[in-house]
Amino acid sequence: MTEIASDPDAALKGVADGATVLVGGFGTAGQPVELIDALIRTGARDLTVVSNNAGNGDHGLAALLAAGQVRKIVCSFPRQSDSWVFDALYRAGKIELEVVPQGNLAERIRAAGAGIGAFFCPTGVGTPLAEGKETRTIDGRDYVLEYPIRGDLALVKAHVADTRGNLLYRKTARNFGPVMATAATTTVVQVDRLVDAGAIDPEVVVTPGIFVDRVVVCPASTELAEEGAAG
Repeated sequence: MTEIASDPDAALKGVADGATVLVGGFGTAGQPVELIDALIRTGARDLTVVSNNAGNGDHGLAALLAAGQVRKIVCSFPRQSDSWVFDALYRAGKIELEVVPQGNLAERIRAAGAGIGAFFCPTGVGTPLAEGKETRTIDGRDYVLEYPIRGDLALVKAHVADTRGNLLYRKTARNFGPVMATAATTTVVQVDRLVDAGAIDPEVVVTPGIFVDRVVVCPASTELAEEGAAG
C-alpha cells in the first residue's frame, strides 16, 4: 500500500549514502523541488543523480549539487545558461559526469522498469558516447548496446494522486516521471492534490499506484515555469 507522508522530510526517510537517485523534470518543469530540498536535509552523500538536466540557477537540483552531496550526475543536458553550479563543480573536478542522449536516457530508465536486460540503439554510434560499448550491425545499420538505469530512489512530481498512489501529471510536467516511477526500488512522489481512491478514472491513470511507495502533498509546488513549458 502507498504511504501518505505527513511532509517531505517524512517522505525521504532512510536515504542511504551512495544511493542512485532518479530525479524527474525537464529543466524546472516537473522538478520535485520540495523533495529535493528534503533530500538535502537528509545529509545523504556520495549520491549518483540521474536527471535530464544538471540543475538550473541555485534552487532544486542545483542546490543539491551545491551542497556537495552528489558524486556523479547522469544526464542529457549538463550545461545551460543558468547551470553555473554544475559548471563550477565540473571544472573543479568535484563531480563526475556521464552524458546520455535524451532518448537513450528515457529508454534506459524504461528498460529498467520493464525488466529488459539491454537493448541495441543507433543513437551515439561512431561518437565518443559509444566508446567501450558493444556494437552490432543489424539489417545493415550499426547499433550500440545500452544497459538499463535503475535507481534506489525516484523523486517524482505529479499533479494529482489518490490514496492508493495512482497518479495524474500536469501537461509537460509529465516528462520523465512515469518511467522513473517504475525503475526505482523506492518511489516518492510530491503532488499538488490528494483525492480519495476511486476519484480518478482508471482509464486516465498515468502511473499506477503499484509503482508508488510514498506520496506527500505540496500544494504550493505548482510552478509558473510549468505554465511556460506547457506553451
